[in-house]
Amino acid sequence: MMKRLLLTTAALAGLAHATTANAEDIAVLTPYLSSVATNEMVETFTKESQAKGWTVNVVDTRGDFQQLASRVEDVTNAGADAIVLVSVDPNQIGDQVAAAAGKNIPVFVLDGALADGVTANITTDNFALGTILSDYLFEALGGEGKIVKFFHSAHPGVRQRELALDEALKKDPDFEVIAEHYVQVPGPIDNARQAMETFIRQYGEEIDGVWAAWDEPAVGALLAIQSDMPDADIVIAGIDGNPQAIDLIEQCTNLAATVRQDFPGIASAAIGEIETVLGGGEPSSREIFVEAKVIDRETLGSNCE
Repeated sequence: MMKRLLLTTAALAGLAHATTANAEDIAVLTPYLSSVATNEMVETFTKESQAKGWTVNVVDTRGDFQQLASRVEDVTNAGADAIVLVSVDPNQIGDQVAAAAGKNIPVFVLDGALADGVTANITTDNFALGTILSDYLFEALGGEGKIVKFFHSAHPGVRQRELALDEALKKDPDFEVIAEHYVQVPGPIDNARQAMETFIRQYGEEIDGVWAAWDEPAVGALLAIQSDMPDADIVIAGIDGNPQAIDLIEQCTNLAATVRQDFPGIASAAIGEIETVLGGGEPSSREIFVEAKVIDRETLGSNCE
């Protein structure tokens, strides 16, 4: 009887050790939690991590990159098992990323970029997103037109989308960007709306289309058009496929399309990669791309005639 009790005690001790080993401490940091897309990734990541028994600490620095760098230092010094940066260019906090890697803390990036010290970046091919958006808008405008551009180069993915637009414009000189605006974050919808109101006053009916690097500026531009030029035939297209944008497309507004990124898929793919690395393995690749698709009136089955 005593022998059986000792075996049971040993088994329980082993189980406790295994449970402790699996209770990973994951630090998730972003300056953009107010973004619908970023929030969707963080929510999915947190839910799936907790289902594995991991502890997740989410930090939002609300657009402040100096604070982001400081908080990465904090979680590094605290001994996090892994660091996850969401919608961040890790090159902007290269010293902090390198310090984490130097302490053997793997650093993963969701919807970002590669940098020294980064274990893996899980994202969509943002240059491809920008190409899809540009091609869609150019075709919708019938082969020529004057465009307003909304962008935010601080985000590495958005920068790639801009570069794709530049390439598209080189190939098709019948399109011209007549105005552009660097969108402020947080508050991209209101900021884009205010900028679009200015562009409407300056250019009025010259504007044929709006190229929005993500959906919130597209929504802001739409609000300005609905207020100041409600009958204007301006085509707006964006990227991300957030629910508000999809609703507005379905309602047959000037917002005609969005390129939907699979944000839950990005988060889920990251979970698998982190689990592999924390288990002593290697990531499947340093850069992992998740597929995207166009959502427009046709795919939604909207009758906008």
